[in-house]
Amino acid sequence: MTFAEIVQYCLSGVTVGSVYAIVAIGFNIVYNATGIINFAQGEFLVVGAMSAITFSYVVPLPLAILGAVVLTTLLGGLVELVFLRWARDASVLRLIVITIGVSIVMREAMLHIWDEQVRALPQFTGAGGSSIAILGARISPQILWVLGATALIVAGLTAFFKLTMTGRAMRACSDDRMAARLCGINARWMVTLSFMLSAGTAALAGCVISPLTQTQYDMGAPLAIKGFTVAILGGLGNSAAAVAAGLLLGVIEAFIVSQMALAYKEAVAIVVLLLILFFKPSGLFARREASRLKAF
Repeated sequence: MTFAEIVQYCLSGVTVGSVYAIVAIGFNIVYNATGIINFAQGEFLVVGAMSAITFSYVVPLPLAILGAVVLTTLLGGLVELVFLRWARDASVLRLIVITIGVSIVMREAMLHIWDEQVRALPQFTGAGGSSIAILGARISPQILWVLGATALIVAGLTAFFKLTMTGRAMRACSDDRMAARLCGINARWMVTLSFMLSAGTAALAGCVISPLTQTQYDMGAPLAIKGFTVAILGGLGNSAAAVAAGLLLGVIEAFIVSQMALAYKEAVAIVVLLLILFFKPSGLFARREASRLKAF
């Protein structure tokens, strides 16, 4: 394997790993606010991408992406209000099962709306097969958009949680739900907002990755598994570590595929997940045990 090939696989792994990291961050946002794992997270990514593709037929691409992110964000809030808020006394396990059911419903709805056809957004820049040379490797300009979107999401969420009153209120609910309520914070709406934030970030990820990977109605479940693996790898609730874990998993997959059949790619995440659960359940980068909060 030449140096240029190593760089090529690393860049490919970092690109895919960035998407895994965004999905994992969505898992962590909901987990920190509710204590549950939202297995519909992958479907939000697909809804965002498919909506942007549909909107792009009638409006310019930037407006299509913006509209898709807004629509998916609202859908995330609707999912929490319709399917989860009524189950306020349910156990965490029951709520997780509900999110699995929601993911199935969303997947079937997408099948009826967009059928089985594979779709893709056009590349944001560099259309016509242009590429960028980096250390002997050639990459699509769209990869830079993926990396930029990941950095923007991480920086934006960090600023939101640390600098805004709403973000601080969400962190307060995560640390101590009862104390937050005594301070006048509406904990239920903070939960709704967590679903909206996670759905919106997933939608943006779906839009920027669509020109590279293409989009189909049933690709949400594999992405959810990868995102969950990354969230566990980084330590549930630790979004900063999820970025490092996502990049790590993406690079591992890229090199596995370079040496073995493509079919083994999907097994990598499962193997990594099992190894982490066996030997270090708190995650490789966990600084402390993630809190487990009752959902409502």
